[in-house]
Amino acid sequence: MIVAPAEFMLILPEIFVLSMTCVILVLDLFISDRERAISYWLAQFTLVFAAIITMTTGSGQGELAFFGTYIADAMGSTLKVFIYLVTFLAFLYSRHYLVERKLFRGEYYVLGLFAMLGMMILVSAHSLLTVYLGLELLSLSLYAMVAFNRDSYPCSEAAMKYFVLGALASGMLLYGMSILYGLTGTLDIGLIADTLKGQEATAPLVFAATFIVVGLSFKLGAVPFHMWVPDVYQGAPTPVTLFIGSASKIAAFAMVMRLLVESLGALQSEWQGMLVALAVLSLAIGNVVAIAQTNLKRMLAYSTISHVGFLLLGILSGTGQGYAAAMFYIITYALMAAGAFGMIILLSRAGFEADEIDDFKGLNQRNSWFAFMMLILMFSMAGVPPTVGFYAKLSVLQAVVDIDMIWLAAVAVFFSVIGAYYYIRIIKVMYFDKAEDEQPLAPHFDLRFGLTANGLAILLLGLFPGGLMALCSQVIG
Repeated sequence: MIVAPAEFMLILPEIFVLSMTCVILVLDLFISDRERAISYWLAQFTLVFAAIITMTTGSGQGELAFFGTYIADAMGSTLKVFIYLVTFLAFLYSRHYLVERKLFRGEYYVLGLFAMLGMMILVSAHSLLTVYLGLELLSLSLYAMVAFNRDSYPCSEAAMKYFVLGALASGMLLYGMSILYGLTGTLDIGLIADTLKGQEATAPLVFAATFIVVGLSFKLGAVPFHMWVPDVYQGAPTPVTLFIGSASKIAAFAMVMRLLVESLGALQSEWQGMLVALAVLSLAIGNVVAIAQTNLKRMLAYSTISHVGFLLLGILSGTGQGYAAAMFYIITYALMAAGAFGMIILLSRAGFEADEIDDFKGLNQRNSWFAFMMLILMFSMAGVPPTVGFYAKLSVLQAVVDIDMIWLAAVAVFFSVIGAYYYIRIIKVMYFDKAEDEQPLAPHFDLRFGLTANGLAILLLGLFPGGLMALCSQVIG
């Protein structure tokens, strides 16, 4: 069996990212600390050019390559472009943070690009084996990134917890996949779906689906498989937390779509009930426990858990509208999370991490513009109009109501109202408390420009959500 040259054109973005990552890795060996910015600029160039390649060579026809293990479709191309965008922001926000703490090394960008390559493989996977390879490349890179600051005990502890629990999740996912392979005789996602059409949901099939859902829940951070999320978010360096909490969530959504919707669509009535339980628990625990947090990174970790609950609502609806709403939700959430962690980096400086809620006291007195940016981000996470978070939540709730699960929509609204408290508390601290820290904010123009663009994008997407929503509906359909 020979691979046609045209198939290599379909994976040109992956080939380019891998090649540039290797170039940065080798080049970093021969440059001095003063020239280290070369690695940063090459990483950003890689992201911009990869986006151009993806948009120009992307296929909307769902072409299969490499014996059915890879699919080039519109959903994959769209998600990749947003992964590039969020990774670009993550690298932009992290640059000066790393320089000031003497952590500015090429390895950070190499690991980040390898993690992003794993996301790209996940997004375009059309085989259980490809899904697992992409997931492991992503996970192993993130484990190393969490432990990037080797002199910090919290980072090492967070990396160890992430590694052990991540390995457990991967094992469960692999076990479910192996049972599914034994029952269907194929690793191809399309062939699995064809094999299961018209079949009854036997006990072994439900058993396999259960393990796959458990593995996915670990990776998403859904309750009750969320125990790693708060510790890793708090313990990891803030730029790494930003990366884990934003770009990787888009890849996790793609993995859920490939494994549950595309391969196990015939078992929807079985996994729908599991997702209902996971969604309700995530909404409840995420929003309630976040109220008690004083550490902002830990609070945003529980906030992520509650947002995963909303994401699952869109997927469990089992309709094209629900999948499009879930895709819209995860893209906009990734942008919101990037901005929120970027604000922590903006207020931080060498020897001081602005990761406590009290560190935002009186921000309006220190810099009213960035207090306004943080207000937009917090309002959006809470789902307050006219930010994009409101429209994202509304579209997901509409999908749930359309399948006559009104009680579930009511539960989601109830816990969203509770969740609004801890977001508004940050706004109260910024605008109504006296500033305890009079130090000026980071002066770096690129960081300030990125956060300004990030915050205004959240506001503009809320005022004009139609374009992005239409794109999501088109690529899902």
